Amino acid sequence: MFLICGLGNPGKQYINTRHNIGFNLIDKLESFYNFEPFKKDTKKEIFKGIIANNSCLLMKPLNFMNLSGQPIRDVISFYKIEKNKIFIIHDDLDLELGKVKIKFGGGNGGHNGLSSIDEMIGNDYYRIRVGIDHPGMKDLVSNYVLNKFNSDEIEKIDTQLDNITKNFETLLNDTSLFLTKLAEGK
Repeated sequence: MFLICGLGNPGKQYINTRHNIGFNLIDKLESFYNFEPFKKDTKKEIFKGIIANNSCLLMKPLNFMNLSGQPIRDVISFYKIEKNKIFIIHDDLDLELGKVKIKFGGGNGGHNGLSSIDEMIGNDYYRIRVGIDHPGMKDLVSNYVLNKFNSDEIEKIDTQLDNITKNFETLLNDTSLFLTKLAEGK
């Protein structure tokens, strides 16, 4: 079983903010692959379904970005999910808007959500990094990630999230082919 977890913050005020790109992708995957609601409580929302003949759980941690690790740890422990079958989707300030990179393990790059996850389960899981650009100065980052995308940015991000969604089957089997398909816009 795979766990595909999108990071974000709960609450209407955070919908379509840069930090919630993980939640946005989970919504698209849930709809595209016809996942069913499975469990929801104050700490997490989980959907269950199949992608490319693989049982998958889609998850949104609901206790804010910097506390994402605990509900993820609880889910992987309960369902006995192997670390190499965990994909965490998150925003990345160091990547150009809409650029996608896949990484297994490594540092958290100062991302509070990843820091929380690393603290709870270690860092040996896949990260799907989706670029949101950088505001230019470090002291602008906190407000920047909580701001909504403008109309031009929304169009670019939605197109890329759609590309990720329709190619997600490939991602579960071959990460380099997945990135090639995204680069070709297929």
